[in-house]
Formats: sequence, structure tokens, C-alpha cells
Amino acid sequence: MFRPFILAAGTALLCASPAFAGPAGDIARDALYAGALTDGLSKLEPLATGGDTEAAFGVGTIKLTQALEHLTQTLYRHGFDLPDTSAAGVESGLMIPQNPSPEPFDYNGVRQMLVDLEAGLDDARASFDVAARSGDYVIEINPLKVHVDANGDGKVDDSEGLAMLAALMTHVSVDELMTPRAADGPPKFELVGLDRADAYWLGGYTQVIGAQLDFLLAHDFSSFVNATFHRLFPKAGFPMQNYVNDSGSVFFTPAADTGIADLIAAIHTLSWPVIDAPRLAGVRDRLKAVLAYSRQNWDAILMETDDNHELLPSPRQTAMVPGAAITDERVAAWRATLDEADKVLDGTLLIPHWRFREGFDLKAYFETAKRTDLVMLLSGYDAVPFLKAGPIATATDFRAIQTAFGNEWLGYAFWFN
Repeated sequence: MFRPFILAAGTALLCASPAFAGPAGDIARDALYAGALTDGLSKLEPLATGGDTEAAFGVGTIKLTQALEHLTQTLYRHGFDLPDTSAAGVESGLMIPQNPSPEPFDYNGVRQMLVDLEAGLDDARASFDVAARSGDYVIEINPLKVHVDANGDGKVDDSEGLAMLAALMTHVSVDELMTPRAADGPPKFELVGLDRADAYWLGGYTQVIGAQLDFLLAHDFSSFVNATFHRLFPKAGFPMQNYVNDSGSVFFTPAADTGIADLIAAIHTLSWPVIDAPRLAGVRDRLKAVLAYSRQNWDAILMETDDNHELLPSPRQTAMVPGAAITDERVAAWRATLDEADKVLDGTLLIPHWRFREGFDLKAYFETAKRTDLVMLLSGYDAVPFLKAGPIATATDFRAIQTAFGNEWLGYAFWFN
């Protein structure tokens, strides 16, 4: 959900000729680069209301970025322990500053954080749906130049850009990331040309994340949060906050022993009662929507005739990722896989369970489950209510994607959405 390419968004349809950003695209790009999201929305929303689909894409892009900005601000406010805060990270300039005075956090606050994120994603998707209807435009954006107010202080500086996040993730300096590629040098991730097809792609990813949020919010997962979240928010007042490194050593060191204990606690507390059955059923609806967006995405991609820094290229466009060319065979295999995934979500193709001859009906689980206990589902007892006779998915059902993509199919699945 924090991947840079999700924060870098754009707009509409490429049909018969090369297209470039219009005024709305320029406004969206400038607002994203400056971190001036509210100002960008105030300029774009009247244009979008007037029927400008490029502006609608810009609105969706900024609202998506705002949703993630608000999430980041909540994490900062409560002292989220961001990765790579070691001495090495500080010395290399890759450290993301921690909040010196984090506010208390609890299970109800975690739920509200997820509710707010989901609302922001759904709001952004509504604009992407409008932007996908029509339009011949491309907005070129360098994701590394996008900025947000990560700590909520009302200001945006260089440390709050996606370049810093990318540097943290890759252990490459910001200066090196931002240096343009030499004429004879290796490819670099500099520009993405976002168009109408990407409205479907981004809309689909809001549903991917929304499905995960709905799954969590459908359950009472308070025991899991109370037992483990001191690892993520070490100074926010979770129950085990003061017992991370202070216990006596039994096997290795106090820190290692308490880490093992917390891992066991995490597994033990993965037993969550369902408290919102309609929301759990809605997870299936969101996943079905992801498949529909992917089909529409490919329909739009295959209509394109330009070749402008494509986020997801057709077989006749240039892949931005070296060695990741898209072929007609791969597109056909992906479409066939979407059809099989639909059958699984509809309960007409069952999921195999190692312990039973019958298959697991995923549709019945989403619509009728009273609790989700990972251990009991895997061991078998909690799977029994959802077993039924019928065709069970095998490797043969998904042979097309395995043949076309080989061992790299999972990475392509994340890319294709």
C-alpha cells in the first residue's frame, strides 16, 4: 500500500495518436510535486465537474495521494517504528525521522485509521471511474518527485518525498536516484505516462486494498493488536510496550526471546470473531470488482497506438522494466486466469484443502463465516462448514498463466492487478 507507483497517478485514454497532458494534467503534476494537494483539488474539481475527464483523473490521483498522506500522518503521530532507523541508516541519510513525542494509540484508533483509509480510497476511485469513460491524454509524472506532508506539520520538505522512501527501500542515495540516466547508461525509472487505461488500473488497486481493509474491519482483531502492536508503535501505550527487552534470557537474548514470544502470541491471536457480516461479504464484491477492472484495463491498453512511458504496456509498446516484455500469449493467459478466479469467487470452482476430498467454497465463507481462525482453518475443523462436492481447482485450471509467465507469474500478477 506504500509502493511509490501507487502514489504516482494520472489520467485517461490513448486511441489513435500521441497525446500529452493538458492544463488539468499540468495542475495535477504541479500539485503532486509541490505536495500542494488541497490547492490542486480546488483547481481541478470545477474542471472535472464540467466534464473534463483529464481533470477527473487528476482529482482521483490527488485524493489517492491524500488518503495515503493521512495514513502516513496517523502513523507518524503515534510513533510508528519505520524501518531502517539503525545507525547505518542515519549515517547514510536514509532515516525517516521518528516522532519524539508519540500520542497514545489503541485498538479503536487502529480501526478508525483503517476506516479513514478505506473512505479515502473509495472517494478516489469514484473519480477514476469518471476518468476512465473517455479522453485522449497522457500525464507524464516522475513518481520520485511526488511529495506529501508526512508528519502533518503543514509543511513539505525534501525528506517527505517519494524519492526518500525509494532511497530507504533500495539503499540508494536520493541524489543517485534523481540523477538523469546517461545516454549509454542502464534504464532508470524516471517518468510514467498515465492515461485512461491507468484509471482502471488505479481503480482496481483501490479495490485490492479496500478488500483487505474490509476483511480486517469485518472482524474483532483486538487481541492481535493488543498482543503485538507494541512492535509497530513502541511508545504508544500498547499493553506489552514495557516488556520487549527486559525479561530474563531463556534461549538466546532477552530481545530475541521476547521476539519469539510475540511471534507465538501473534499466531495464537489470529482467531477473530466476525462482527460485521455484510462487510465480510463485501470483500468478495471488491475482489470481483478487481477482476472487472483488470479486464477493462486490458481492453483500454490494447486500443492504444502510442508508446509513451507506459505503466503497463501492450505487446506493441515498450516495457519500462527491462526483461519484462508483454506478449499476446501473456495477455491471453492473464485473461484466462481472471475467468478462473471469477469461478473461485463464485463458488463454482472450489479451493483444495489438504485434509479433505471435498473443496472449500470461498463464496460460502465470505457470506456465512462467524469467525476466522487461521490455525483452525488450515488444520481443518473450521473449514468443515464450507466444504462441498464439486470441481476443485488444480494446477491444470491455472496452467495458462504458469506456461506464459513461468516462475515469475506472481510478480506479474502484482503488476497486472
